[in-house]
Amino acid sequence: MQLETKSLLDLSHTLAGEYLAGFLYPWQALDGIKELILTLGPSLPEDYVQVQPQVWVHTTARVAPTAFLGAPCIIGPRTEVRHCAFVRGSALVGEDCVVGNSVELKNVILFDRVQTPHYNYVGDSILGYRSHMGAGSITSNVKSDKTPVSVKNGPEAIPTGRKKFGAILGDRVEVGCNSVLNPGCVLGRGCSVYPVSCVRGTVPPDSIYKTGGVIVSRTGKGE
Repeated sequence: MQLETKSLLDLSHTLAGEYLAGFLYPWQALDGIKELILTLGPSLPEDYVQVQPQVWVHTTARVAPTAFLGAPCIIGPRTEVRHCAFVRGSALVGEDCVVGNSVELKNVILFDRVQTPHYNYVGDSILGYRSHMGAGSITSNVKSDKTPVSVKNGPEAIPTGRKKFGAILGDRVEVGCNSVLNPGCVLGRGCSVYPVSCVRGTVPPDSIYKTGGVIVSRTGKGE
């Protein structure tokens, strides 16, 4: 499976495209999300409004009065931030996204048309164009022994040097309800995860992660 940024993500669907293009692997970009937002914010078009210090919201976005937007963050055009959403900060949310009821975001990039609609936790992660987190699915971003996270791709383990790293979702990934993406998960473009899965390592593009960790391609061949 190719783990490079440009193999996983269409960089034309995020304000972070130029920034992400500078990294071989997308998780290398996690350290600089806060600084990226602080750089982008003051240069945004006039149809973004700074609703409070270091929080920019597009005029067409809809933010529930009960939602919390922590600095710094950017909320893109036509995005919906629903009741009791908790954006802790360092969140760059693209166009036509859904940040749903009681969803928590922290140190993330959500590409355009990403949906995190119901009770999701997404931390130290990047979610590609049109990816979708089913109800109750979360990214686990810290290992139980608190050691640095590695990305495991078959027999290969790529050290990230990061204690906190949730998941990278390629474009058009579907994560089933109540699934847990363990630290360092990388899901290839167009793959799907069965509900109530506990996902580890990498999932190849255009494949299905089934019950018990069985992975099959969409042509029906096992991986």
